[in-house]
Amino acid sequence: MHKILVLWATPRSTSTAFEWMMRQRGDMQCFHEPFGEWWYEGDGALWPRLTPDSPRKPGLTFETVWARLKSAAAKGPVFSKDFPHYIENYWTDEFLQHFNHSFLIRDPAKVVTSVQKRWPDVHLKELAFLEQRQLFDRLCDRDGKAPPVLDSDDLLRDPQTMVASYCQAVGIDFVPEALTWEAGSATEDYSWFDGGSWHEKLKGSTGLAPQEPGFTDINTAPDYAKELYEEVLPHYEHLYAHRLPPEEGLFHS
Repeated sequence: MHKILVLWATPRSTSTAFEWMMRQRGDMQCFHEPFGEWWYEGDGALWPRLTPDSPRKPGLTFETVWARLKSAAAKGPVFSKDFPHYIENYWTDEFLQHFNHSFLIRDPAKVVTSVQKRWPDVHLKELAFLEQRQLFDRLCDRDGKAPPVLDSDDLLRDPQTMVASYCQAVGIDFVPEALTWEAGSATEDYSWFDGGSWHEKLKGSTGLAPQEPGFTDINTAPDYAKELYEEVLPHYEHLYAHRLPPEEGLFHS
């Protein structure tokens, strides 16, 4: 069985664009938040804002998702983008050893305001920052070194450098052609949630092109967003201290 290359991200961190880039490589079977589909909609769903009217998928369990991933990894290389809070109750040593772990982080001011704009009552548990740090620390303790951490702003400023650095860090070939794609090609069912409405910008994109990531002023955000920001900021800063530095990339624009 191949180790599953996994990117543990937070919501609104450009993770789906990164996943789409990985799909362009053509050398891996890619999965979009497979454990999230169960966490939100499956049997025993753990979503804290679950209601009787929430979409459900009977028969979808943690075990069925995990079996699907392992079956794919038995046949060839696999990449999965997911959020760590979905599976925090399953972090056994045996489970974690099946993965080649990596992390994608983003300024929490941008994450919190983006999510809270669409979900005013978003739960802290849905933001993944605490669980991201807990998993990161556990892997550091296990391995005696930090797993690769990619920061979204670095990725946006210089995608070629940062993707090359990421590929080197996780032990795969860098495929520069994967950073571009045809406009409108991102139309397949890559998202199981809400018809992919969270990824409208991706549908019209043509690749990971250098751009200035911009600035979000948390002081102008609603009070609840500010509270969430203060709660998660230390966890982001903890991982940020270990991020792949742009100056050590293989390419510079």
